[in-house]
Amino acid sequence: MNFKASCKYVRISPRKARYVVDLIRGKSVNHALEALRLTHRRASYIIDKTLRAAIAGANERQDVDIDSLYIKEIYVDGGPVRKWFRPRARGVSATIKKRTSHISLVLSDGKELA
Repeated sequence: MNFKASCKYVRISPRKARYVVDLIRGKSVNHALEALRLTHRRASYIIDKTLRAAIAGANERQDVDIDSLYIKEIYVDGGPVRKWFRPRARGVSATIKKRTSHISLVLSDGKELA
């Protein structure tokens, strides 16, 4: 059984979020929550929130053991980039890019139908 959660248009660069995502990919839910709690990066709070949303979705089913869940897939895609320009010296402008991310997460209990 698979359980999905996603968080879209998050105001963090995908590159920075991927550092945290790579730490927990393939781990059990308990190990992933512990790793996110001990990681001192801004993306860990957002990914922790997404993981807890997937756990809450799995918790709605009575026949699923939460402790047996693991992270089957987790990835970060780039969202829209907000751009604007700042005036610089001698009539030149500099581009400022504020990047956004889409975080997707799939939990599984390992009981896949073949």
